[in-house]
Amino acid sequence: MGLPGDDADRRPTRTAPGLAIALLSGLSFGLAGPFAASLLATGWSPLAVVLGRLAGAALLLGIPLVIILARGWRPRVGHLRPVVVYGLVPLAGAQVCYFSAVGHLSVGVALLIEYTAPVLLLGWTWARSGVRPRPATLLGTATAVAGLVLVLDVGRGTAVDVVGVLWGLGAAVCLAAYFRLSAGAGGGTDEDPGGPPALVLTAGGAVVGSAVVVLVGVVGLLPLTATTGPIVLGGATVPWWVGVVLVAALSTALAYLTGIAAVGRLGSRLASFVGLSEVLFAVLGAWWLVAQHPTATQVAGGVLVVAAIALIRWAEPPDEPVAPPLVPE
Repeated sequence: MGLPGDDADRRPTRTAPGLAIALLSGLSFGLAGPFAASLLATGWSPLAVVLGRLAGAALLLGIPLVIILARGWRPRVGHLRPVVVYGLVPLAGAQVCYFSAVGHLSVGVALLIEYTAPVLLLGWTWARSGVRPRPATLLGTATAVAGLVLVLDVGRGTAVDVVGVLWGLGAAVCLAAYFRLSAGAGGGTDEDPGGPPALVLTAGGAVVGSAVVVLVGVVGLLPLTATTGPIVLGGATVPWWVGVVLVAALSTALAYLTGIAAVGRLGSRLASFVGLSEVLFAVLGAWWLVAQHPTATQVAGGVLVVAAIALIRWAEPPDEPVAPPLVPE
């Protein structure tokens, strides 16, 4: 709850662009489900869809990366570690853990467990700083969880499996790590260079993540199969590669770049809650692209999630936002 003063007056102006970018990121991420569903329906394995996302994004982002390298920019030695961690944890780890959870749980339950990430992040910040979140923040957290339960409609045939729950919690930890690692992208000074720019972090991480996914498939942890049959999107029949390009360009390259930019402006805590909008966009995208109509219960849940985001936005100022450069300067 901001008190009257300069900081309170500046906050809406400072965070408005960040909120818009975060919602764009949520929309981009949310469309990944419908795009992936169109591929899965024709025989693609979940791991193959993940590989298409990451490898496609690596190729797309490799073009601007080569251009900036040709212009003389060079990465620092210190950039290697965050790029590798980003590729292992938020990119490959979150998706492998999520799809493994789906193998043991219903999709709704698995996604709900993964999206406890903002709550985990809030608890981690609380434990690290020793500062208790404001009552309105705790209320917003509870409201967000309740809204997600309704949006995901987990009451339909919920099945609980300990192994699946552990995989789901792994996905939640990876998702929370995404917000924390994204907060460290770029934004450095001459004395403290900071992490790699968003473009380098995402492109390099996609390469690392692709290698991890291939390794998971080769060792047989998860099946890695794909087909070349046409897919159906928005009622139209299109070639399979259209789905791969869309999920790689919009739901991976654009989604992660805008997500990093949003975290840099809002801070990881607030951005993680705005990221819950991904679930709403996923439901709307599924309605539009693959004819999965939302129920009245899901609509009510969506209202709760939006209310929770607004409540937390009002209660919590951004935690040290530093807008990272999308490309090296």
